[in-house]
Amino acid sequence: MDLEKYGPWALVVGGSEGIGESYARKLAAHGFKLILTARKTGPLQTLADDLRAGGAEVRTLSVDLSEPDALERTRTATDDIEVGLLIYNAGANSVRGDFVELDPAVYRSVIAVNVLGQAEFARHYGALMCERRRGGIILSGSGASFMGAPSLAAYCGSKAFSRVFSEALWIECEKYGVDVLHLSIGFTATPAMARLGYPLDAAQSPDEAAQEALDNIAGGPLWIAGGQSSLETAISRSTVTGRAEAVRAVATPGRF
Repeated sequence: MDLEKYGPWALVVGGSEGIGESYARKLAAHGFKLILTARKTGPLQTLADDLRAGGAEVRTLSVDLSEPDALERTRTATDDIEVGLLIYNAGANSVRGDFVELDPAVYRSVIAVNVLGQAEFARHYGALMCERRRGGIILSGSGASFMGAPSLAAYCGSKAFSRVFSEALWIECEKYGVDVLHLSIGFTATPAMARLGYPLDAAQSPDEAAQEALDNIAGGPLWIAGGQSSLETAISRSTVTGRAEAVRAVATPGRF
């Protein structure tokens, strides 16, 4: 990572565990100063203490991204410094169910984190980067963005927003020298996936996913993590024709 272009500070939103932790460790190894935010204070402080012990300068902030003041709270830790890299690494989904039966608070939270949160953070920090004519933004997405799936309507829709939004933001920011990348994450061995009970033997490691994003930020707008099989899956789910059959296939138990 180019500290001159993307530094001196990197803001990792959702930076306490999983891919967020991997980002933090890799960036610290490259000399970046870090602002790490997460909802859970415990894992956040444990990681920060470990990074500080290795010589990194780290600020932490406990923030609930589903709350309307998430950006305002984050700015209390960033307004006095230059954030050259924004990584919005939040948006896992832990509640499944038919959309018409969900508690409205559930889908509102998904939309707040995956749509409004990404847009507001990208708008604020992206504008500052464009003024400086350098910087980078990585927005985390999901293979779920390529096709709707039962029990995940709000999640799939919000991730589709993220992917298309990132593409538009990429071309808008290109003329300012600011890189934008949407990282489409597949099946990854994160603590969040483990808590949902998924077997993780065949999953990509968080370190691999984070490294793919950092290696490809300058080539945006989209990078599909996980290798050729993940790319082929994304292509098959992106087909314009035969959408009804494609969605029904995904709805088959065990397919998504």
